[in-house]
Amino acid sequence: MMEFAYYPGCSLEHTSSPYDKSVRAVFDKLGIGLKEIEDWNCCGATMYMSVKKIVGYSISARNLALAQKMGLDICAPCSSCYTILKKTNRHIQWEPKERDKINEALAAADLSYDTEVRIRHPLDIIVNDIGLDKIKNRILTTLDGLKVAPYYGCQIVRPHGEFDDVDEPTSMDQMLTAIGATPVHYPYKLRCCGGVLMTTEEDLALKLNHGLIAAAVDNKADIIATACPLCQMNLEAYQDKINKRFGKKYSIPVVYFTQLLGVALGIPPKDMGLNRLIVNPKILSGYYKEALV
Repeated sequence: MMEFAYYPGCSLEHTSSPYDKSVRAVFDKLGIGLKEIEDWNCCGATMYMSVKKIVGYSISARNLALAQKMGLDICAPCSSCYTILKKTNRHIQWEPKERDKINEALAAADLSYDTEVRIRHPLDIIVNDIGLDKIKNRILTTLDGLKVAPYYGCQIVRPHGEFDDVDEPTSMDQMLTAIGATPVHYPYKLRCCGGVLMTTEEDLALKLNHGLIAAAVDNKADIIATACPLCQMNLEAYQDKINKRFGKKYSIPVVYFTQLLGVALGIPPKDMGLNRLIVNPKILSGYYKEALV
């Protein structure tokens, strides 16, 4: 059985637990093993790097070293975690002197890191390892009639586009099509949501997210699908503020791509946290025998 060292990261343990639940449920349904990294720590995000890079890299590398001991590649659903872990991997490979310093820090915890552990995103694994044909064969409910804006965010295919095109990614579009949904034209699919600017420069962040929602609504999307916990929060939790700021009446559900795949695979809504979203994705009720509450 295909198996990965699972790195949920801080967001998926708390504010974005529906993403965690849906990733685990979908992978289980598709026969992919996820073995959570024991005693994993925060990836460091951008904060540690802004204080002292070697500390940030060392903190992030601890997770790589733990996965190496497991003998498994990492599955990291959070876009920020995915990016930071990959960045750390590259830095260790490219900077021998820094690698020695990082391993010196890891040695204090009886760890070392000397081989490349691959960092994989669930979207990459689902589309490229499992494959669209197998997904089609496992579908119990096709999402016919559902129009989806596929929002990749600014991180998972940049800067190198390892598993998808850096300028025009299509992997989520392909997955949505495979489960019967219709990806709408979404020219903002790679635009930044502002990330943590919502806590420091709220007016700017509201403007960025207004543009993302407006593009989805203007292209007749019923729902926005994302692959990033921070993007999901910004787009969903701040719709009331966006409406007040720009005089709109938006109420569009923002779900994780894994939740839509889970609907097609027949996974119960509560098992994927669909009942915990702020904007009720009631449009998905038509694909279940039960209401989404």
